[in-house]
Amino acid sequence: MKKYVSILAVTVLLAGCDWNVLQGKNGNSTSNGEQPASQADQSSGQKPSDPDLTLEAAHFNEIVEVKGKKEIANPDNMLVLVNKIYGLPGDYEPEDLVRPKVAFAFGDQDIEKSYLRKEAANALEQMFQAAAKDGIQLYASSGYRSYGRQQALFENEIVQAGEEKASEVVAIPGNSEHQTGLAMDITSESVQFALSEEFGDMEEGQWLKNNAHLYGFILRYPKGKENITGFSYEPWHFRYVGKKASEVIFKHNWTLEEYFDHVSKM
Repeated sequence: MKKYVSILAVTVLLAGCDWNVLQGKNGNSTSNGEQPASQADQSSGQKPSDPDLTLEAAHFNEIVEVKGKKEIANPDNMLVLVNKIYGLPGDYEPEDLVRPKVAFAFGDQDIEKSYLRKEAANALEQMFQAAAKDGIQLYASSGYRSYGRQQALFENEIVQAGEEKASEVVAIPGNSEHQTGLAMDITSESVQFALSEEFGDMEEGQWLKNNAHLYGFILRYPKGKENITGFSYEPWHFRYVGKKASEVIFKHNWTLEEYFDHVSKM
């Protein structure tokens, strides 16, 4: 069994505030969005007026501290919150990865990035089928990504752009949503199958932005929310969270961080 340095008895609620505050750069943030157990118990006893803003405790991150970093102890959680603060164990790999039956930008190659967790893969198939009925042709580009593969990508980006710029566009190993098996980068022929901001202005990108929530997906890194997510705008990156959460997030124009700032434990 993996030995952790220490276990933090906390339920994670990441505040939807400026990313510099989350990193403690302003001097007043000591928790980085973690709620002490005593406060969590008090808040969970107050039922919000909106039943959509309650979640079972299992859907909140359980955090352990490993070598000074905050590591997620329940990575199989479908609502797992992975970002620059909360990372995954280096050896984590979902056990239910399958290859969705959709069109891929790289054709029929059976490779790592063509996989998603089963529930997310089924939802992706439904979303692509609905898009096709509306005359929209989508292509999956990159799904599951192992820790090792993420490390190679990050190191390559450092060589190309430097470490500071690399951290804005590529997650460090362990802190990538792709390792969860719940995220898929999506593209189209209209942008030559590239992953570019231009995709957000295309018919395909607009369709996804307005309809992905109906199938349990959210636009994970929207424009104008960079100070909350810590990442640049990525109109191609869609994350599966399930229909209940996706519809609430879409309705309020929230990020996943902001969603967890508003929900309470059942």
